Amino acid sequence: MKILLHMCCGPCSCYPVRKLRADGHVLTGYFFNPNIHPYKEFKRRLDTAVEFAEKVGLDIAVDKNYDLRTFLRRALSAEKREETLTEKPRCRMCYAWRLHQAAIYAKENGFDAFTSTLFVSPYQLHDVMKEVAEKIAQAEKIPFFYEDFRVGWDEGVTICKELDLYRQPYCGCIFSEEERYNNRWKKENKKKMKKLREQKILMDNV
Repeated sequence: MKILLHMCCGPCSCYPVRKLRADGHVLTGYFFNPNIHPYKEFKRRLDTAVEFAEKVGLDIAVDKNYDLRTFLRRALSAEKREETLTEKPRCRMCYAWRLHQAAIYAKENGFDAFTSTLFVSPYQLHDVMKEVAEKIAQAEKIPFFYEDFRVGWDEGVTICKELDLYRQPYCGCIFSEEERYNNRWKKENKKKMKKLREQKILMDNV
């Protein structure tokens, strides 16, 4: 199968590329991540994705557009709406934006399906991503290739070290950077999440 692999970064691509190739699929990488903050981090991750692709002989298409303002508008709007009790509505928006763009690119360039290296991370909202990707696939009429790559997380870390790739310490956006380094935010967010879960439980019992 000819698959377009959305790449959130080089390190997270290590295991999915090895696994999909071992299963006989033909891959092309696709870098589209306007959520990454700051610009220097965006550039470093882009360069690392290209470096990884060169080291493993992977064709890669790169979208160099750094659209931080659009990301922030969309993220803050998602947070404000609070249409659901999902813990991070902005993350759902971010997944949808990137996966939708990958689906469109795959469809326009003759791929059999699309998927993403996001599905290797144990730190992402896996079920939310899967749900979003399936809806996008249906809407755009291009198959979504699903595989739970999390089983290869440790193997991917090992491959990353062997290839001497830069490995980032946070998901990518300005919010995840805050979550990673701001202890006050961690405490406040923990209380907020507890309250949301309690509200959800009450709603489920109504």
